[in-house]
Amino acid sequence: MPGIVLVLFFVLAIVLMILAISKLKLHPFLAIMGVSLLFALLSGIPITKIPGIIGQGFSGTFSSIGIVIILGALIGTILEKTGAALKLADMIIKLVGEKNPELAVELMGWVVSIPVFCDSGFVILNPIRKAMVQKTRTSSVAMTVALSAGLYISHVFIPPTPGPIAAANTLGIGNHLLMVMGFGALCSILPLIVGFIFAKKVGKKITANDEAGMSDNGEVQKTYDELVKEYGKLPNGFDALAPIIVPIILMGLGSISSMVGWSGAWGNICVFLGTPIIALAVGTIFAIWQLLRSKNKSKFYEITNDTLKVTGPILFVTAAGGVLGKVVQSSALVPFITEHSSIFEAIGILFPFILAAILKTAQGSSTVAITTTAGIIAPLLPVLGLASPARAALTVMAIGAGAMTVSHANDSYFWVVTNFGAMTPEKGYKTQTMCTLFLGLSAIVEIFILSLFIR
Repeated sequence: MPGIVLVLFFVLAIVLMILAISKLKLHPFLAIMGVSLLFALLSGIPITKIPGIIGQGFSGTFSSIGIVIILGALIGTILEKTGAALKLADMIIKLVGEKNPELAVELMGWVVSIPVFCDSGFVILNPIRKAMVQKTRTSSVAMTVALSAGLYISHVFIPPTPGPIAAANTLGIGNHLLMVMGFGALCSILPLIVGFIFAKKVGKKITANDEAGMSDNGEVQKTYDELVKEYGKLPNGFDALAPIIVPIILMGLGSISSMVGWSGAWGNICVFLGTPIIALAVGTIFAIWQLLRSKNKSKFYEITNDTLKVTGPILFVTAAGGVLGKVVQSSALVPFITEHSSIFEAIGILFPFILAAILKTAQGSSTVAITTTAGIIAPLLPVLGLASPARAALTVMAIGAGAMTVSHANDSYFWVVTNFGAMTPEKGYKTQTMCTLFLGLSAIVEIFILSLFIR
């Protein structure tokens, strides 16, 4: 099948999916699964292989993020039930003041996502976001977008997250990770500013189901002070932080161990504890201990059951997005893009950005987009004038910027942000998708300007 026809089929499939969800009000799970099957048939994948590909995409998503979402949501629920989330919100507000809570939560996400996947980071930090919404009476949508932006920016720019590390190694600068981290921090500046401004503006136009003073069903909630009084005495700072900060430290330690190459028993222990599933399991233990010391300890079964009910729909929609990504990867679309990459060679640092953006939009995973683009770009660095270590590091940034552009229905992060942010998919397109578009564009503007001076 001609590659250009395949591209048109993919565009048609995405349009149909968006229309089915936003206009026909079809459940996202059914819409994504249906479009995945349709694109698989149109793209020429042998029909005997399609069921296996669908199964791999579905199960692969569960194995990579399913348990992480469940454990993270359980930690979040316990933090809410014990009052720890309110304590954390208090601590953050006292640290940065009440005037710019969106900036506070954005910077918090940016720091957390350096060692942690943005999906996991959002799940972990969401209880704090919700508590800060109640505390400051700020727009829930603004806080959701700001948190999502902060997490996403460092996720694609700064090691030790897997994407930037893999790209640096592929481009031959694996021994210059400190420089890559420095460029990542530098290239985060403009996107952080743009993300903050966009969050403030979109929060005035769109509302979520968990706005301050309102519950998911539209009933009036108690004020922040009334909520605090219900808990009597809030947990101390360490008890409130431990379920969140301990997994982050463990995952960071595991990433450092892999990056440095620690061997032996110590290295194996670090890698084991740094695996997101194990790290969050340890965080869950800290949360359970906190619950046992509170007046809600008898409700542990109920809390767990309610958490599973909430995470179930999120898991299935996320897995459907994984199916679409797997179908795209199994088609001839990605090889077609790779084979025709030469037409972009004349545009230098913009080439890796465009290629990563195409791959990101097509198959959903930022990490896949980063690693795939890096593999394509590596032999072209001399041709593009990007062969020096500094310019190769800047290329990693350009790839990361493209891998942000854009997050939509085939991206698990889109569904994590939309569902935990209490927004409909249609509102998700107007907030998360648009925000990632502006983040990616602002990032490549900054990167292009830097490329004019860095040699």
